Amino acid sequence: MTRVHWQDDERIDAFIEHLWLHHGVSANTQSSYRSDLRRYCDFLSDHKLRLLETSADILQDYLLWRRSQGLAPSSSSRFLSAIKKFSQFAMKQGWLSEDPSARLRRPKLPQNIPHSLSEEDTEALLAAPDTGSELGLRDRAMLELLYATGLRVTELIRLQYDQVSLSQGLVRIIGKGDKERLVPLGQEALDWLQRYLQHGRPALSNKQSPWIFITQRGTLLTRQAFWYRIKHYAVQAGIRSHLSPHTLRHAFATHLLNHGADLRVLQMLLGHSDLSTTQIYTQVARERLQSLHTQHHPRG
Repeated sequence: MTRVHWQDDERIDAFIEHLWLHHGVSANTQSSYRSDLRRYCDFLSDHKLRLLETSADILQDYLLWRRSQGLAPSSSSRFLSAIKKFSQFAMKQGWLSEDPSARLRRPKLPQNIPHSLSEEDTEALLAAPDTGSELGLRDRAMLELLYATGLRVTELIRLQYDQVSLSQGLVRIIGKGDKERLVPLGQEALDWLQRYLQHGRPALSNKQSPWIFITQRGTLLTRQAFWYRIKHYAVQAGIRSHLSPHTLRHAFATHLLNHGADLRVLQMLLGHSDLSTTQIYTQVARERLQSLHTQHHPRG
């Protein structure tokens, strides 16, 4: 049972609301930051301290305690991000006179190389749904859109009619931090989307809804349900490589780079605020090129 003092809980809630209102922080990040700060308050409670009595030494002790508990460095890095942002917010509110986290540096984390699919496996995955059924037509359109645009799964399942221009072949996305980007659909994805909208969407449900991709009950498709569908089609297509909900987003990025796309253009298409986030895909593409060189060069 949590031992968070009610005033600390209220301040954390005010901080989370500020992140949402002024910075457009996602629901997942809000939940993670709230959990991180409440867990830290439990630690402070053991030392008979409250959240605003935090010091640099206490923060160091907490980070060492986390390490002793075997908690992942990535989660400690996220906690540091949360406490730094909270401290800045608390200073603006007049709750703190100085930032106790100012001298703490977030650890450099190894970049995880995203798993991607080969172009052959991607084609097999896209072709797996039975497009003779309404659900299969919906799923084919969703998979084609993911691969053609590199959208995040959450951006795809929450896609609304007013975000898509079929005449211009563009989709307008409001991504993380309320950043807007325009992404071209590509002819293949556009064709499948039009087929779904003409024949699949009306057959699924006659309920009025702003959402493009819906269930047979006319409700919004969940991320978990779509992830289950992707895994189902991967098994059907005989794909044995690692899959994640963002597999087709990673395939989109990697295959574009393999075919000569510019890194800055890729950054814009993916909606990355920092180019360094996009650069991780260059390593994937480089490994692919090395593999092809070894396989096909006479002296490979």
